[in-house]
Amino acid sequence: MDLYEYQARNLFRRHGVPVLDGAVATTPEEARSAAQSLLDAGSELVVVKAQVKTGGRGKAGGVKLARTAEEAEARARDILGMDIKGHTVRAVLISDGVDLDAEYYFSILLDRAERQYLAMCSREGGMDIETLAVERPEALARIGIDPLEGITPAVAHRIVEAAGFEAGPLADEVAAVIERLWEVFTAEDATLVEVNPLVKAADGRIIALDGKVTLDDNSRFRHPAHAELVDNAATDPLEARAREAGLNYVRLEGQVGVLGNGAGLVMSTLDVVAGAGERHGGMKPANFLDLGGGSSAEVMATGLEVVASDPQVRAILVNVFGGITSCDTVAQGIVTAVESLGGLPKPVVVRLDGNNADTGRAILADAAIEGVTVVDTMDGAADVVTAIAEKISGRPAGKEA
Repeated sequence: MDLYEYQARNLFRRHGVPVLDGAVATTPEEARSAAQSLLDAGSELVVVKAQVKTGGRGKAGGVKLARTAEEAEARARDILGMDIKGHTVRAVLISDGVDLDAEYYFSILLDRAERQYLAMCSREGGMDIETLAVERPEALARIGIDPLEGITPAVAHRIVEAAGFEAGPLADEVAAVIERLWEVFTAEDATLVEVNPLVKAADGRIIALDGKVTLDDNSRFRHPAHAELVDNAATDPLEARAREAGLNYVRLEGQVGVLGNGAGLVMSTLDVVAGAGERHGGMKPANFLDLGGGSSAEVMATGLEVVASDPQVRAILVNVFGGITSCDTVAQGIVTAVESLGGLPKPVVVRLDGNNADTGRAILADAAIEGVTVVDTMDGAADVVTAIAEKISGRPAGKEA
């Protein structure tokens, strides 16, 4: 889960990372009030920053300065509702301003390829860090971090030395902040913590002026408070419903709903459906939904309900390979699920294979559920379901979606 800047700042503050004061506003009036509070507290300058989960806000006009509450209100009115790389600005951060002496860069991320963490640091931070990494890679230090050791004081000093900081008070202060950022990374189960820029203020303070944090959703059971960080307004309601039910669901842009047991099987099914769709009006998979190993009647009912609720879905493919959970159990689950749903709102094609597949197919045949078609092979099932979706969509064969 990617966090907004203001959420990242709150995590930083909790772990002792120095940040500036600020408040979130969703209306120009709230922005004016927040700015006035900062100005009354002694600030001479405030910054109005668009809150979107993407980079390039400054270049897109999503970061503006203001010296009065009225000016902050006007800047917020300009920014709210902006589209920045496909993200609509629904909130702004009204932040304290600061005079800068220098801008640096630091990040720590999970390097899956090397099976370790990777710390990156540079004395040249700011908006063009991506350009720096390409054109002058020697200016961006990359230090592998042993997960068993982590970022100790010695490792933090090694990072700043590699980035070109000379030994002294400045290097010590930057290293201390890096240690605190490592604490954020580990304590919050993050896969990315980035500060760009990490600045030296004119008064000598080292401050995390901006922050980007990605949290590992798999660790959410350890962090009940992370649920409060979810942006429900920006979350697809179907994905939210599936998450509540413990289902792994990702909505795509297509017409064929897909349910399967096991991520690998579902991914293969998406490929096969996409291939079959090329012969049937360009029909494509509408989602990824992994039912998990125990495809009970309740899980099946919830999965069918979620997929069928998607208005773009024309037909649904249930592709199950029986293992620990046998196909007859899955078939009975489908029958029970259809009963609990009061019928099927959309046609369903079922492919069962593996443990007790013949028995499972027999159960579905005996149930004779209207709208359910049983097909023996995955290729055959994909062909049938895309043909059904094409017919319902009313698209001529060969026309892309």
